[in-house]
Amino acid sequence: MSGAAFLVERAGDVERWTLNDPATRNALSDAMVVGLYEACLRAQQDSTLRVVILTGAPGAFSAGGSLGNFASAIGQPLQPGEDDPLIALNRGFGDVLHALCALPQLLVCAVDGAAMGGGFGLVCCADHVIATEGSSFATPEVTLGLPPAQIAPFVWQRLGDAAARQCLLQGRAYRAADAQALGLVDEVVPDGALAAALPERVQAMKRAAPGAVASTKRLLQRLRGEAPDLRDEAAIAFASALRGPEAAGGLAAFAKKQPAPWAPKP
Repeated sequence: MSGAAFLVERAGDVERWTLNDPATRNALSDAMVVGLYEACLRAQQDSTLRVVILTGAPGAFSAGGSLGNFASAIGQPLQPGEDDPLIALNRGFGDVLHALCALPQLLVCAVDGAAMGGGFGLVCCADHVIATEGSSFATPEVTLGLPPAQIAPFVWQRLGDAAARQCLLQGRAYRAADAQALGLVDEVVPDGALAAALPERVQAMKRAAPGAVASTKRLLQRLRGEAPDLRDEAAIAFASALRGPEAAGGLAAFAKKQPAPWAPKP
């Protein structure tokens, strides 16, 4: 099964889900988010599926959220009484993150390149993260005048409070080895070795019985509690920020490769 922005390939009891828009470094378009969500809903009902590999088309894992559909709204406040369509769009990505965490199958994120913003959030949902040495990870939203709203609970849950604050409040970038030390990445392989390493990793993971895996994942979710459901609050915060002056100034500066208005001048 395939689509322009999201590909699903089945090989026995393993599926490979590919974020597929190399021209945008696999930025998370509406079509990609819908494809991911529908794949999750289908997988939750598929007892013959054992492992899902989530990856990106060559060049990146994902550059994060696509602002293409939001362009006309940046820096533009709502009119009195007007409903904001950005809220529903942003909440849809929160639905994807929750659905990924609820998968009964083993979820492997295979990262070769950049995993930024929303891409970083997807990685936080995985049961196992394998990345090439040259891969990079960052949540740069605050440097652009935006809150990393939907991904924040998942980053916090994966990394803990202290490390999540480093990522989310500073927009720091991490190479694969540093991300492994942080607890985001489980396994680092040499550049160019990901394709060869994945089958071995999947075979090792399939030593676990599928029913036992699904049951254990449910218990682990109960033990730590599901990620706080901030989807509505996060969507409102993101939409409000996108329409505000900080996002307008930060994104304009980013497009011009200049420092944001609030950043120290070189």
